[in-house]
Amino acid sequence: VQLQASGGGLVQPGGSLTVSCSASGLTFSNAGMGWFRQAPGKEREFVATISRSGVTRYYADSVKGRFTISRDNAKNTVYLQMNSLKPEDTAVYYCAARTSGSTSLYLKEYDSWGQGTLVTVSS
Repeated sequence: VQLQASGGGLVQPGGSLTVSCSASGLTFSNAGMGWFRQAPGKEREFVATISRSGVTRYYADSVKGRFTISRDNAKNTVYLQMNSLKPEDTAVYYCAARTSGSTSLYLKEYDSWGQGTLVTVSS
């Protein structure tokens, strides 16, 4: 399984950015997908998760109303649209696949991880 995250970069506070994660080596439509992030000096934390069909989505309280997770099963890709970005959103963002189940908020329930993409929110 390979997960390739892309789309990170530098954005000003209040700005928007969309990161993507392209998957291969798995039956994408059978995997729950998640986004996690890790800020410098902090532990990796849950951001968002989406079910196999894309119907069910859960978000961390810190991003609810600002971030949107989505997926395109035809393209084997999961997205994280981030709006109203804040400096505290600065982190390396990781996508993860859960081939044994659907949505999950828990890091340990994911069996495959991408390499991460850095998002920096700064003026």
